[in-house]
Amino acid sequence: MTRTKTLQATLAGAICLSLAACGGNKDRSQDGTLLGKDRLAVDEIGAQSNPSSIWDVFRGQPDQNVQVNRYLWAASLDVLNFLPVQSVDPFTGVIITGYGTPPGGGRTYRATVHIKDPALDARSLNVALQSKGGPVSASTSRAVEDAILSRARQLRIADKKL
Repeated sequence: MTRTKTLQATLAGAICLSLAACGGNKDRSQDGTLLGKDRLAVDEIGAQSNPSSIWDVFRGQPDQNVQVNRYLWAASLDVLNFLPVQSVDPFTGVIITGYGTPPGGGRTYRATVHIKDPALDARSLNVALQSKGGPVSASTSRAVEDAILSRARQLRIADKKL
């Protein structure tokens, strides 16, 4: 009987300590902003290094700027102009098209283009092609990427001449 009471008391104490550890931070106001000397330290650094809760990790950073190469963007739309555009997002560099048939071709394709870097470089461009029968060969995707890169270089050269 004493053993059971001791075990219950230990368990109750562990639960109380766990709940006490979840208590709020005295250096923060109700809305989560820093107070006093900690606020000055964070202001000097420029940003808080560790998040205040687990949910801060999953929140997006509204001040992040994603840059997309304008020549790759324009060249992608130019080369894939036979495909109907379903969705574009110039902030993340994603172009999603619907199914369409290229001039002189018989198969229908759709494409997803992701421009992930501001450099005019092959690493900045990712093209995923699909036909109604499934994914297309790697050589076809590579040929479309090469056509987009060539057109982007032409646009950049034409822009410098002006």
